This record gives sequence, C-alpha cells and structure tokens, in this order.
Amino acid sequence: MPSNPLFHSVSEQVRAISVRDQIQMALAIADLNLLHNLLTQCIPAIIQPERLGTIASEVGVPMGDRITADGILHFEAIHCVLAQVQPQLDHSNNSWTNDSKEVARLTQHESDLQTIAQHLPLAPTISLLANVGFPPPHIQEILRLPHYAWHKSWWYALDLEERFAVPFLRYIRTLHYPDGTLTLQYKDFFESEQPPCFATIAQKALVAIRDESQGFGETLQQLNQQRSALGSKQAILICNTISDLEAQAFIHQGVSLYSALDLVLPMQANCLDCARRECLMKGNADSFVASCYGFLVDSELV
Repeated sequence: MPSNPLFHSVSEQVRAISVRDQIQMALAIADLNLLHNLLTQCIPAIIQPERLGTIASEVGVPMGDRITADGILHFEAIHCVLAQVQPQLDHSNNSWTNDSKEVARLTQHESDLQTIAQHLPLAPTISLLANVGFPPPHIQEILRLPHYAWHKSWWYALDLEERFAVPFLRYIRTLHYPDGTLTLQYKDFFESEQPPCFATIAQKALVAIRDESQGFGETLQQLNQQRSALGSKQAILICNTISDLEAQAFIHQGVSLYSALDLVLPMQANCLDCARRECLMKGNADSFVASCYGFLVDSELV
C-alpha cells in the first residue's frame, strides 16, 4: 500500500465493496497477466496467446447517449512474424533450380511501398525493430543501409487456421534526415494473399460486467448498444453465474464469457461479518484471516 496519509488500513470496520467495484478496480490496476487471461481464456477466446501483443485497459468509459462501458481493452493482434529460420524450400533433384522456382512461386506478387514510421528518433526506431524480433546485428544493418538499399528478410503470415505458416519476403529500407530522424519503409513479395500489416493491427474489445438483476434480452441489448458505440464486435461479459442455455445464447451472439471469480481482488475481510454461508470460518470472531477472495457482505446476496 502506498505510504501516504490518504491511504490507510481500515481495521475496525470493513467497508463493503461490491463485486462490480472489485472487478472494475482489477481492470483499472491493469495487471498484464489478468488482461492477458481476459482475452485468451474467455469462452470463446478473443485471441490466441501467441497472437497477442501489447494490452491496455480503460475503465468506466463514457460512450455518448448516456452509455458507459464498464471497460475497454485495447490490444495489438499479431498478424505477421519475423522468421527465425529460413522457410524450408524444396531441395529435391537440382537444389539450385528447385529453390529458385520455389522462391519465385512464393514471391510472385509485390505490394505497394508502405511506411512503418516517419521521422522517428533513433531510440524508438531501434525499439520498433527489436520488438518485431530483429537481433541487434540486423538492426544495425538496417540502420546503416546505403541510400535506397534494402534489407531482405523472410516472414510468416497467418494461414486459414490462424497459424504462422505462410512465408513471404520483406524488403525494408531506412531514410535518414538531417535532423537525425529516420523513416522506415517496406514492401512485401508474396504468393497470393498480401500480408495485412507490418506486424500488428490495433483492436479493442468491450468488457461488460453482468448485472444479475437483468435478463438475457436486456443484457444483450445493452451489449449491442455498447458494441455499436465502440465500433467493435468483440465483447467479453463477466458473470458471477450463468446457465448453460444463456451461455450458448450469448456465445452465438458473438459474446465471450469470463468468470467473475477470476477477477475479484482479495479484500480486507472480517469473518464475523461475512455472509458466505458455505465457508467454515463464517461468523468466527477469532479468525486470523485478514484478506480473502471470497469475502461477501450481506448487500451482495441476490
């Protein structure tokens, strides 16, 4: 806890914090493991772990027309990765001829010239290249290229099963300016489908905490309004409990589900005041429990 007079421990009286507030506080704290799990372990998953880049969260976001989102997750979805080894080409019979044919097949189409970043200082440029997997020697090679020379590297794009299995050749060049800034540009050579981006595409997902007093229809209507305002079809509904039928219905409407129990923070607890009937420590005035994930006050009982 921060060392400040504003932050103090309440020992004599437990302040009731609703499950909704606990979840929103967990989102606001933005623990990366928690946000990662929200996106990859909801049912169905929004994104596979190996495709998830950076993540950030917002809480209590006004969306106009008196609509407020419980939370929004901003994340980078990885669509292209740098190959750590060269693609396996056909080496049967005459290796040089067959390799040349294979490379020609994989690189038969050329994309337009794309700009990754413009007028960047040196440090962010190095960071950008390092973040996509270039080792230091290759970064130095890219940064020291002669004017209009190209650095060539093999990459992988996603196949139909969302595996990084489609090889393509990428040319990268660096433009230097008198003020010390740099511009990075690239173009791709590919077999059929043009890679959609340099490495990642920014996405966002709505996070909604279910109001247990609302039925399926009312909850879905609210979700659809918020998704429309956000401009994203991706939504995660955090629930305390949900029936199998409701779960199937939400999933068929494009809503992913996540258990509220996995998000609740451990609270300062007092077993004497706890309303969780199934707990053996309930009502125990001599309990040594100071904080608990399962602490429940009477006001939260439905």
